[in-house]
Amino acid sequence: MAIHRHPAHAELTATTDAPDRLDLAREVREGLNKTPKRISSRFFYDAEGSRLFAEIMHVPEYYLTRSEYEILDTHKADLLHCFSHDGKPFELIELGAGDGLKTKVLLEYFGAQNASFTYAPVDISADALRELTTDIQSQWPQLTVNPQHAEYLTAIAQLSQRRADESSRLVVLFLGSNIGNFAPAEAVDFFRTISEALRPGDLMLTGFDLQKHPAVIHAAYNDRQGLTRAFNLNLLRRINRELGANFNLSAFDHYETYSPETGEARSYLVSQKKQTVTIEDLQQTVSFEAGEVIHTEISRKFTRPDIEHLARQSGFALTKWFTDCKHYFADVLFRKVGNVNYA
Repeated sequence: MAIHRHPAHAELTATTDAPDRLDLAREVREGLNKTPKRISSRFFYDAEGSRLFAEIMHVPEYYLTRSEYEILDTHKADLLHCFSHDGKPFELIELGAGDGLKTKVLLEYFGAQNASFTYAPVDISADALRELTTDIQSQWPQLTVNPQHAEYLTAIAQLSQRRADESSRLVVLFLGSNIGNFAPAEAVDFFRTISEALRPGDLMLTGFDLQKHPAVIHAAYNDRQGLTRAFNLNLLRRINRELGANFNLSAFDHYETYSPETGEARSYLVSQKKQTVTIEDLQQTVSFEAGEVIHTEISRKFTRPDIEHLARQSGFALTKWFTDCKHYFADVLFRKVGNVNYA
């Protein structure tokens, strides 16, 4: 293998802006004072949340993982050619690596082809990151793994500044349609910030859940096993544990809605009765009316014009478009371009 060796135990690199208890406290204090109430989906992923999401990816209704897995498996040779066609080594940086299920398809193939690359998984869940790093090092002991416990943009900036090889190319993976968790203007800002941290010729492969029949999308967030419901409610359990709150989980329910007009799926926690919750560590009391909601997640679905617009507004050129056989999902390869005019 031409992949680079790692130390016997890869060290988990943490940055000060990885979400922690103080971030959660700030989010809860501010978010539960808003109308409507809201808590960011980035706080879903404690150890239990990460475990539940790993299970969700395997339920029949949740097509996203299967669709993207199919794309990566079918087009792994094409992707390697795009990443290393000129013989340059590349650094594979995965934002929101999770359990690495889909990425392992690429790691295995790239290693078998003697590709010269390193792998830097980035995640806000330290537990998930440790498990992934241990798993990868056991399967591919010669692969350099540089795990980053950090917010995505911080990790990108730091990894770009300290490239292992000045001639190497950065290849950013942002899979799983995580971009759908951003509002349109936020998505442009996020892409633009990544673009500005990269050099011309660097690449980004991003997953997009495409617009399709609303029933297919709605079912994906309302699985019959109730795992998505448990995943959403676990956010309240985390607040109870970390901030001394007394949310009664049985007094809240999971609710999902999808609008084919806006292409937005939205997740809520619904108060099933009039109630008051105390958050001891914040010295905060929060009142809920029956039927009142906490907005916890947005998941946008895209059209090709949406994605082309995002590229134009953020300093990327769309170079490759890969879809699954049902055209439910797309993995899109972008190349950083120079001399960008955002007007």
